[in-house]
Amino acid sequence: MPKVERNSKEWQALDVAHHLHPFTDPKYFDAKAPLVVTRAEGSHVWDADGRKILDGMAGLWCVNVGYGRKALIEASHAQMSELAYYNVFFQSATPPQIELSRVLAELTPAGLNHFFFTNSGSEANDSIIRIVRHFWATEGQPEKNIFIGRTLGYHGSTLAATALGGMQAMHDMGNSTLPNFEHIMHPHWWANGRDMTPEEFGLKAARALEDKILALGADRVAAFVAEPVQGAGGVIEPPSTYWPEIQRICKKYDVLLVADEVICGFGRLGEWFGSQFYGIEPDLMPMAKGLSSGYLPIAAVAISDRVHNTLYKGGVFSHGFTYSGHPVSCAVALANIQLMKDEKIIERVRDDIAPYFRARLEDALADHPLVAEVRGEGLLAGVQLVKNKTTGELYDPAEAVAVRCRDHCLEGGLIMRAVGQSMVASPPLIITRQEVDTLANVLVESLDRTMADMRKAA
Repeated sequence: MPKVERNSKEWQALDVAHHLHPFTDPKYFDAKAPLVVTRAEGSHVWDADGRKILDGMAGLWCVNVGYGRKALIEASHAQMSELAYYNVFFQSATPPQIELSRVLAELTPAGLNHFFFTNSGSEANDSIIRIVRHFWATEGQPEKNIFIGRTLGYHGSTLAATALGGMQAMHDMGNSTLPNFEHIMHPHWWANGRDMTPEEFGLKAARALEDKILALGADRVAAFVAEPVQGAGGVIEPPSTYWPEIQRICKKYDVLLVADEVICGFGRLGEWFGSQFYGIEPDLMPMAKGLSSGYLPIAAVAISDRVHNTLYKGGVFSHGFTYSGHPVSCAVALANIQLMKDEKIIERVRDDIAPYFRARLEDALADHPLVAEVRGEGLLAGVQLVKNKTTGELYDPAEAVAVRCRDHCLEGGLIMRAVGQSMVASPPLIITRQEVDTLANVLVESLDRTMADMRKAA
């Protein structure tokens, strides 16, 4: 089929007429046309009008190696030419899926040697729920079936993943809640603990897990699920005392620990996985996004030897997806990992670009009247917007301060994301220092324009 050529207004009109967008109020398009992205290269995308835009979100937290990488494109073509598809059901396998399992066993934290493949982070976390409950039932403890997550935790948007997460707006849509899912406070020191040191607050936030386990009964709690750094909840990095205490509590009460690496995995924090950054020893570890740098849909669940040994005794594992371990997606994931090794992308993030990114943002935003906090780790950043920098007073949510700033960023040639009353960034890991400077400069200009908007509206 020949490439369809349309102008931007034609694309926009067709999109609005036929497409229901995720996480978007459909009425938004009554006043503002959708952004139609037509091509990309490196850290930039181009819209249908030919405008070049710096992608400060790496697509959706995922295009870690940047756009247009020939090694990934060629890997897809070569594998599709040889074997475009076969399933991994009923004792079948393909070489790319087998090889990817082997490579992941080398990269993941010690003890995670088995992998179940899915197509998205949502499916990976759905699979976590079934694996964990099957594990405890096989262990003779079927009543141990409650999951504990965190407020503002995000683990996907299927019904089960929505229940696992702690996003109230998602729970409210269609009453999307399920029984046996509980939540504790998220470890955001600025929002919840400024009356104590970050270290003291980290212990308090972690011990909320112990309180919840004791309230529910340790014999009923199956697993605690959390992101090393909360991403979609606003880029919330925990104090240094948090994860060691969480680890202690999970071991004490024999609660499985699930580290959701969908965003933090594959170099985002300057290690292969966020668990390695924080010293977490997970029993299960979902991953997605950076596994293929978003080039093709693929996700996986890393499973510890302990869990797998029990599953081995549990009979038929009645779970899976048509495209689990898709050979083309696995081939692209392998090429992506090899590229990251060849170009030493992890080391560059850790030693060079992530420290520069954080320092540049802190320097640019330290004195801005709208900014109370710059937070995050590695190439993840959250910028807290406030009405009053001294008191920390927030704007009324109806004033949509972050959405205004996001729109000004796009007008200035930068994609960032508005989360609550924060701006967040997650750029490609190959972003240059010059591009970081551009990101910081456009963000400052956008904050200035947002502040002018707010004063005008007051």
